[in-house]
Amino acid sequence: MNFESKPLIGVVHLRPLPGSPKFSGNLEDVIENAIRDARAYEEAGFDAVILENFGDYPFAKEVGKETVASFAVVAKEVRRGASIPIGINVLRNDCIAAYGIAYSVKAEFIRVNVLTGVAFTDQGIIEGCARDLAIMRRSLPGIKVFADVHVKHAVHFSRLEDALLDTVERGGADAIIVSGSRTGSEVSLNDLKTAKKVSRVPVIVGSGVNTRNLPLLAKFADGFIVGTWVKEGGVTENPVSVERAKALVRVRNDILQRQRIK
Repeated sequence: MNFESKPLIGVVHLRPLPGSPKFSGNLEDVIENAIRDARAYEEAGFDAVILENFGDYPFAKEVGKETVASFAVVAKEVRRGASIPIGINVLRNDCIAAYGIAYSVKAEFIRVNVLTGVAFTDQGIIEGCARDLAIMRRSLPGIKVFADVHVKHAVHFSRLEDALLDTVERGGADAIIVSGSRTGSEVSLNDLKTAKKVSRVPVIVGSGVNTRNLPLLAKFADGFIVGTWVKEGGVTENPVSVERAKALVRVRNDILQRQRIK
């Protein structure tokens, strides 16, 4: 992924999968909605999408085999149904499942919520998975790892600066993600500035991006993961609004154009 172009990565929030308490029994419906949203992002000019089992809440720390299998089927169909590059995030923090799915469907990257350290979450205590993932990456290379630092929906007791350094230097992250406190909430500008100052890998904003704040965030971030704001009515569970997504792309392109003129 070319971070010089400040890529926009759209979130495909999957409907509940097998293994989830809310699974409808219809996997084809999950597939159709995922392809629809991926195509909407592609039409709008986004650079990539990331598939996330958002509908599976309450989340498990590690998902069941039926969820891994069905997630892979959905991801494969999205690859067939849209031309846009894809990434994988298996909530809450199943980095091994995410990497396995990504490798199987030839995805470009995964997102890991807790790569190093410990997070206190609504799923309980989640520990980092960096070592197991590093072993897997050695035998199955080629997938980039984008890792959250002080991930949302969690409490953290480490200093942000230390967590940033550990995630890259000890965890092996290829890019770091800084988010607000909850899904759709805006990132702290101070946290973003700290991440950009400390990190030697690209810094991605992971929540709360919109047309209003993108010009400011782009001064300190190298990429953006966007989900809630580009949905119809700004509601996370709704389909992607092509018009909202296009508006965000126009703002990003204007930023790049001004940079070229300078």
